Amino acid sequence: MAFEKLIEELQQKTADALAMGGAEKLAKRKAEGHLNARERIEYLVDPGSFIESGRYARSHRPEVKAKTPADGKIAGFARIAGREVGLVSNDFTVLGASSSVINMKKIKHVKQTAGKRGMPLILLGESSGARMPDRMGAAGRAIIAQDPTEYQRLRENPWVSALLGQCYGSSTWYSAMSDFVVMRKGAIMAIASPSVTSIAINKPIEAEDLGGWKLLTGVSGLADMAVDTDEQALDAIKRFLSYFPSHNMEPPPEHPVPPGSDEACRRIFDILPEARTKVYDVRKIVAAIADAQSCFELKERYGKSIATVLARLGGRSVGFIANNPMFKGGALDADACQKVTSFMVLCDSFNIPLVFLVDVPGFLIGLEGEQRGMPGKVINWMNALTLVTVPKITVIMRKNYGQAFINMAGGRNADEVACWPMADLGFMDPAVSVNVLFGVKFEDDPERFRQLKAEVERDTSAWGLAELYEAQNVIDPRDTRDFLIRTLEVHRLRLKNGVGEHLLRNWPTSY
Repeated sequence: MAFEKLIEELQQKTADALAMGGAEKLAKRKAEGHLNARERIEYLVDPGSFIESGRYARSHRPEVKAKTPADGKIAGFARIAGREVGLVSNDFTVLGASSSVINMKKIKHVKQTAGKRGMPLILLGESSGARMPDRMGAAGRAIIAQDPTEYQRLRENPWVSALLGQCYGSSTWYSAMSDFVVMRKGAIMAIASPSVTSIAINKPIEAEDLGGWKLLTGVSGLADMAVDTDEQALDAIKRFLSYFPSHNMEPPPEHPVPPGSDEACRRIFDILPEARTKVYDVRKIVAAIADAQSCFELKERYGKSIATVLARLGGRSVGFIANNPMFKGGALDADACQKVTSFMVLCDSFNIPLVFLVDVPGFLIGLEGEQRGMPGKVINWMNALTLVTVPKITVIMRKNYGQAFINMAGGRNADEVACWPMADLGFMDPAVSVNVLFGVKFEDDPERFRQLKAEVERDTSAWGLAELYEAQNVIDPRDTRDFLIRTLEVHRLRLKNGVGEHLLRNWPTSY
């Protein structure tokens, strides 16, 4: 056969590339219950849709060329639910998926193509960090600085990162630049490995303490979600992308409304306590309002006094920002402020309307907040809010006190404001107001305390706000779903086919 030897060579090089780091290393991963880099792609994408870019790439260094199939990073393009995506899956069986001169060229190509052609970018991270000696000496400095735009990010297409093992170096940087980060429990993300860090700080440190899932999801907030398995992480990626357009110049995709989606909101009083002093989980309110089974919460363990939830209303994507009295009474702390700001940036950048569900006693004041720059975080939130160009609808459910009234899109910060009849508006809790303003405590003079409290409460009802036309409507809580669907239809961005102005697209991805 003509060209037989060349075809045989192609087949052999293909087999070598697909063998990855070798049968022994692949078997070890399988025994540990983890997918390898190619299995992750196969699980994630539509069958038969993956086209690889750089399968035959290898290290430029002769001494390691033979043991670097695909140079440790498997890259290319595929479809998820019929939509094109660009993706890179790190192959830890090949020199720990360390970053090198060649494989960083692959990442750059996929990243740039996804951006130019309007595709989501998916980065399946697991890396030991920079490869030595590629990054050593003067030559290494020239290599690392060859692309000044490598860490420039405008939110023109969604970026998603998964932390699926040890993640140092580029896996860390790209995760910090991504719109959604999911991690498998047991994975680690940090600037450098525990061994390197221990030497630098001159004391031992455990990997979990350095960058485990509890730290990243609950303390730093750099990861949005933690799951138990590779498969669950990949499922989360698919679900996250289902709320988003492929790029910022189109509206999010629409989905069929599940049967029975109108029923839960009619039972909302089963969730909401009649006594204002009793707490409840606002995420149950969100789930009752949204399309059935459509809620996808981000940063559940971080800034827990407020919930940020992707969901759908009438089949269309929406972002809920909802105070949660279950945690700190719903008072907003530094983490909550940062969480909300990043969520507003995310939704506005990809044309997803925002719904604010308000039950907030104000900001959590105190020494810790001031030490963490709380005033700046409050104003960061306000700065971002004023730049949001997608529709903003506010529903004041119960408490709405002080400056938080503005941050939670009160007044002219929303396109429409509606109150539930039990809405309570003021500068602070009425009982606290009596103490602060008049110096009267209940135990000292119960009768006078009650009189002063009634006076303070006089102009704080939903009706007072509606009479001033600072709220456009007062609604039965059981009608909230219908009200939001209809109001969001009114405020659809028709003149630009559902596309906002993206004034926040270059907001820092983490700060």
